[in-house]
Amino acid sequence: MAQINPTVGSLSRNAARIFNYSEKARKLGCDLVLFPELSLTGYPPEDLLLKPKFIEDNIDALHELSRKIKGITAVVGFVDRKADIYNAAAIIHMGKVADVYHKMYLPNYGVFDEQRYFQAGTTALNFVLGGVTIGLEICEDIWYPEGPARVQALAGAEVIANINASPYHMGKAWMREEMLVTRANDNDVIIAYNNTVGGQDELVFDGQGLIIDGSGGVLARGKAFEEDLIVADLDLDTVTMTRLHDPRRRDVKLKTRLEGLREISLPPVRERKKRPSIPVRPRVRLDETEEVLNALVLGTRDYIQKNGFKHVVVGLSGGIDSSLVAAVAALALGRENLTGVAMPSRFTSDASKEDAAGLARNLGIDLLTIPIQDTFDALLKTMKQAFKGKGEDITEENMQARIRGNILMGLSNKFSWIVLTTGNKSEMSVGYATLYGDMAGGFAVIKDVPKTLVYKLSEKINEKAGRTIIPERVFTKAPTAELKANQTDQDTLPPYGLLDRILKAYVEEDKSLEEIVAMGFKKAIVKKVMRMVDSSEYKRRQAPPGIKITPRALGKDRRMPITNGYDNGKEKRG
Repeated sequence: MAQINPTVGSLSRNAARIFNYSEKARKLGCDLVLFPELSLTGYPPEDLLLKPKFIEDNIDALHELSRKIKGITAVVGFVDRKADIYNAAAIIHMGKVADVYHKMYLPNYGVFDEQRYFQAGTTALNFVLGGVTIGLEICEDIWYPEGPARVQALAGAEVIANINASPYHMGKAWMREEMLVTRANDNDVIIAYNNTVGGQDELVFDGQGLIIDGSGGVLARGKAFEEDLIVADLDLDTVTMTRLHDPRRRDVKLKTRLEGLREISLPPVRERKKRPSIPVRPRVRLDETEEVLNALVLGTRDYIQKNGFKHVVVGLSGGIDSSLVAAVAALALGRENLTGVAMPSRFTSDASKEDAAGLARNLGIDLLTIPIQDTFDALLKTMKQAFKGKGEDITEENMQARIRGNILMGLSNKFSWIVLTTGNKSEMSVGYATLYGDMAGGFAVIKDVPKTLVYKLSEKINEKAGRTIIPERVFTKAPTAELKANQTDQDTLPPYGLLDRILKAYVEEDKSLEEIVAMGFKKAIVKKVMRMVDSSEYKRRQAPPGIKITPRALGKDRRMPITNGYDNGKEKRG
C-alpha cells in the first residue's frame, strides 16, 4: 500500500509520485500496489470537479500513467466520467486500465460533500489476480456492515482492497481500526485499508493504513503523518481454513442476492517465483497528544509549502498560544523560515517580554521588537474628537490588537511572509478575539485546539525536545491579552477547564441548555457561554483557515447561519 501525499489539482506531480511508488513496489516483488482515494487529483478536489477540463485532464493523466506502469498491478484513485462523474478506482494492469470501480457510498456529513459532485456506483467489483480474488472498494464503502464487502466476500473475495482519503481528528485512528476488525471478522476476509497522508487546507490526513487479517489481527500499520510503502505478505490459507470451518457462511450465501457484483480475471503480470520474506513492520501507535502535535506540524508544513510560501511570521506575546504556534512552525518549516515579532505596549509586563525573548532564543529564531505605544497614542489622538464624551472601553483594547495586526500584515507584504495567527478553539468559539487584529493572518494553526489541550501540547514540545523550548513561566502565569492594566482572560471568560467542557457539549455535541446544566454546570455560566458562541459566528466566518483536530471543527464541520433568530438558551416549557 503506497501511502502517498498528493496535492489537489497537481495531476502531473501526483502521477509522477504514483509511478515512482509503483516502481518501488515492483522492485520489491509485490503483485499489487494500492494508492489512495482520488490519488491522481488529490482529495478533496471540491469545485475543481465542476470544471469539465479538469475531469478530462485527470482521465488523460490516468491513461498516460497506465502506459508507464508495468510489471505490477496498481489500483489508482481518479475521477471517472460516463453520463455523470464518479469517485473511481482504476485497476491498471499490463500497461492499460483493465477495469474501473465506482464508489457506492458517498459521504455527505461533517467535512464531506461528495453528493454535491458525484453519482454513486451501483455495482460491486471483484477481480482475480494470480488466483486470488480481491474485492475493490473506496473509503466509505467499508463503513457499512451491509455494504459491498459482504457481497464481495460471499462471492469469494479473500482480500478487500479499500482505498481511502480519511481525514484525521482525535480518536479517528482507533475508530477506524475497531471498525475494520469488526468488518474483517464478520466476513472472514483480509482487509487492506490504504489511507492518504498530508495536509489540504483545513484537513490533515494521517495515513496509518492497516492490513487486518480475517480474525481481526493487525498484520501491518502504516506510519502516522508520513508517506510510507506498507509491504506485507498475505497468508490466504488462513482465510480458506476459517471459511471451511464455518458452515453458517454457506447458509448466508444461499440467502444473499449476489447480482449486484461483477468479477473480472486478470492474466499474470510475470512469472511467479519465490521471493524473500518480509521483516515484520513495527506497529507503533502514538499517544493522543503526540498524534495531535504531528497533525499540526504536517498541516502547517503542507499548507505553507503547497501554497508556495517559504517563510512565516508569528506575533509573540509571551503567552502559551503564540509560544505553541511558533514551536509548531519551527518543527514544520525549520527555524530559519520563522520570524517572531514582539509588539509591547505600556500594558505588556516585563515577564511577557522576557518570555517572548526566551522562546525566540530557545527556538533559535530571529525576534523583531516593534513597540506599539507611540502608534496607539497617535491613534487615540486621531480619534479623540470622534470619541468625545465616551469613556474608555473594549474599543481601545481592540485598537491595540489591530495595530499589531497591521504590523504583522505589513511585514507579510514587505517580505512575502505569511502570518500565522495564534487564536485557539476556546477563544474562537466564544469570540474572544479581535477582527482584523489578532485574527489577521493567513493560517490559523491552533484554531481547532482547545486551550486545555494547548497546555498539553506545549508540555509535549518540551518533552520531545528534551529541554526547555517554551519557558516554564509561560505554563504557570495567568493567561492575559494585556490590553489594559491587570487584565486576565478570566475577567471575561470562565476558567478554561470549565469553559472547554461546556464548549465540547455545546459546539461538538449539540447539547441543549438543560442537558448541559444537567451535567453539573451552573445555568448562568452555560447561558453566557452559549450566547457568546452564537453571537460570534460572524467573526469566525472571517477567520483564516485552520487545521481540523477535534471531531467537530468550527467552519466546514459546524455550519451555523450568521443571521439566526433561534434562542438556544431558551428553556423548554412544561
